[in-house]
Amino acid sequence: MWFDSWGDVARVLLVGAAAYVTLVIVLRVSGKRTLGQLNAFDFIVTVALGSTLATILLSSEVSFIEGAAALALLALLQLVVAFASSRSERLREAVTASPTLVVWDGELDRVALERNRLAESEVLQAIRASGSGGLDDIAAVVLETNGKLSVITRSKLGDASALGSLRPGSSA
Repeated sequence: MWFDSWGDVARVLLVGAAAYVTLVIVLRVSGKRTLGQLNAFDFIVTVALGSTLATILLSSEVSFIEGAAALALLALLQLVVAFASSRSERLREAVTASPTLVVWDGELDRVALERNRLAESEVLQAIRASGSGGLDDIAAVVLETNGKLSVITRSKLGDASALGSLRPGSSA
């Protein structure tokens, strides 16, 4: 269908503008982490916020106030889970993934690659993107909780303290 009525178009424009302003306010109040995508849970909240905004814009069955309440609820739930998980290791482990070492001292950990459904070619691509041409220059590659690969060259390894318990032979 190409066109229903000018009233529907006006509703989308008016409610859309109000919903957009509401979302900006909710995001400013809730802080940077709401869109930070630091982990899978943060990503889910980001997608849910976008889906909710789209529903507010396009569904005449959802009132603006209902939509604004849904946006605020999602941001509030994200804040509560982030706050609680920063204080409870058990909850943090349940909500977020752990980083995984996939290369150490220039050697690919094929078990870690398989367990995380990561192809060797993806790791090599990240290494090339970091400006390195070979595994011999790489101290570590970490699959982070947000799915990105962090490449650490031998010249940048330092004391390896940023790797924490990920290093082979370190205590967990």
